[in-house]
Amino acid sequence: MTETAVDSAFHAEARERLTALTGRDDDFRPGQLEAISALVEQRRRVLVVQKTGWGKSAVYFLAAHLLRSRGRGVSLIVSPLIALMRDQIAAATRAGVRAQAVNSANAHEWDSVLEALAADELDVLLISPERLANPRFRDEVLPGLLDRLGMLVVDEAHCISDWGHDFRPDYRRIGEIVRNLPTAVPVLATTATANSRVVEDVAAQLSPAGDASGKEVLVLRGSLSRDSLRLGVLTLPDSEQRIAWLTQHLGSLAGSGIVYALTVSQAQDLTRHLREHGHDVVAYTGQTDPDERAQLEQALKENRVKALIATSALGMGFDKPDLGFVVHLGAPSSPVSYYQQIGRAGRAVDNADVLLLPGREDVRIWEHFAQASMPTQERADAVLTALAEHPEETLSVARLEAMVEIRRSPLELLLKVLEVDGAVHRVRGGWVSTGRGWVYDAERYDTILRLRRAEQQSMLEYERLPPGQCRMAYLAAALDDAAATACGRCDTCAGPWFPRELDQDSVSEARVSMDRVGVEIAPRKQWPTGLGALGLSLKGRLGPGEVAAEGRALARLSDLGWGPTVREAIQGEDAPVPDQLASAVVRVLAEWGWERRPDVVVSVPSRRHPRLVDSLARGVAQVGRLPYAGALEPVDGGPSSSPEANSAFRLAGLLGRFRVPEEMASQLQGAAVLLVDDEVISRWTLTVAARELRGAGADLVLPFALGMRG
Repeated sequence: MTETAVDSAFHAEARERLTALTGRDDDFRPGQLEAISALVEQRRRVLVVQKTGWGKSAVYFLAAHLLRSRGRGVSLIVSPLIALMRDQIAAATRAGVRAQAVNSANAHEWDSVLEALAADELDVLLISPERLANPRFRDEVLPGLLDRLGMLVVDEAHCISDWGHDFRPDYRRIGEIVRNLPTAVPVLATTATANSRVVEDVAAQLSPAGDASGKEVLVLRGSLSRDSLRLGVLTLPDSEQRIAWLTQHLGSLAGSGIVYALTVSQAQDLTRHLREHGHDVVAYTGQTDPDERAQLEQALKENRVKALIATSALGMGFDKPDLGFVVHLGAPSSPVSYYQQIGRAGRAVDNADVLLLPGREDVRIWEHFAQASMPTQERADAVLTALAEHPEETLSVARLEAMVEIRRSPLELLLKVLEVDGAVHRVRGGWVSTGRGWVYDAERYDTILRLRRAEQQSMLEYERLPPGQCRMAYLAAALDDAAATACGRCDTCAGPWFPRELDQDSVSEARVSMDRVGVEIAPRKQWPTGLGALGLSLKGRLGPGEVAAEGRALARLSDLGWGPTVREAIQGEDAPVPDQLASAVVRVLAEWGWERRPDVVVSVPSRRHPRLVDSLARGVAQVGRLPYAGALEPVDGGPSSSPEANSAFRLAGLLGRFRVPEEMASQLQGAAVLLVDDEVISRWTLTVAARELRGAGADLVLPFALGMRG
């Protein structure tokens, strides 16, 4: 079927609604009317793969309106774009479409929205994929909604696929819903970032029950090249020069935009430096409060800031049509992820600049995230065993966390995977076992990991493209756009369009800024919940005679400045503290500003880095002209839990595993102790060690470490 074959009366009706939606007397872009007609007139299952800004939301809102006018039921749109939903609802209202949303950002509106849905007063309901896992919505709302569904829309459909760059377990539930829908209910899936493998996988999941071929799904793919974007890569030798370039040239970039960093601490470091040098920028990360996020997004939309310095937390769902630039300080792990993020720019302007400033730490960060989301058989067995041992109970995540040696975030992700695979079930108040078990699909996860690493290599190739090999064509080809041609605008097509010179004063200032040392180690003051399940009676607050004082670390391992040097010392072979780090340690101690100076130095015994920790403690003692009382003694081999374990298990494996030697005790009476370790991961090692020291007579314990995660 071609667009010219669409009935003229239908075309006129649809175009009238398009004008109402956009406020402009435009005709449809290639493929839009074809998709709408397939949904409304033929009730087909359709997958649309089109570049950002093409108008995918226009397709589903207009199709929903036209289906409703033909007596069909409400359309359900599943989308992760919570930040965009309010704008979409406003646009839909202008077109006469009655749309509302149920998501984590509007909990106060849920009752009224669901009342309107029950009264059949809505044309469109937008939900986040997480709602499908919510017991109340899943059990009380969804069944009735599916019984009278007019259309199902899956936005950002690449999230369905294991092979997509942004797979999300919550999306896997959609496949079951699609398979059980009557064939007369049209289904639309949309994405801007899907290669052929992802397209085939999504099409198979959209197929009716009994047919996993994907052949019954109409796939509409357009060109993914973005004519408005001018791409470039500038490789500089270190963080100081990259930061200096941004400081020197950010103001000359057109309009307002986004500067992406790979980690929270990088975003915070860069924001601080740029603000100190006169740039109106604000940090936007996963740690930013949701209400503040909305305010920051609005500030950027209204050009009240030059840029948001953001992590990937600012991704799908942010829509500023005139966004003038996107700069990356460090590269995403794949060309597809990169394409998705730069797609924020140049939607409604003819020219937008996109520049990548890759860093030498990128590959290490990629590898961490590539493996962090992978489930394991061992962890899954631990969760399933805990649930099976309590068949009459509903176990909350907090209670499960005290039963299995898994931290909260990976535990929640694992539970989602187990649920969509049918091994567990979420109910009000927590989780129960279905009794179906779960087998680790090693082949599948090995394949995913190999794919992730191949994508990483492809990103490195993008950074190193020679002159004449177009960057936009390379990105489009990564998405299997066979029609991609040279853009004629990027730095490999037309030569560098960005300034390359660096003012040495800017480099020096960046070096000074990144040379800052000293990160606060906040003391643990509360015992973790759920210790009773591990046979421990500790709960509530630590006693006033048990808690450590505020401490210091030289740097976070993810910091732009000292982070790489500290990480190399901690993660490399065991050796004495390098002179460069020793000098920085002296600066941290000199700048600490403690109310009481230490009287004695004690170290935490280390299995991984005994030489590093011993030399650090002895060096600190020598510089401070303090006695070094030695290390605490490990009991029964020392800690029995992994530093990566959740708080309850980590603490259980630390309690009673340190002892104050008799010869040390006399030096502790009423003393302020500087407690030295190599790395802070959970803070429980320092907490337990400080408790032992204070129990042996120390009046104050001041933790100090080379590095801290986070």
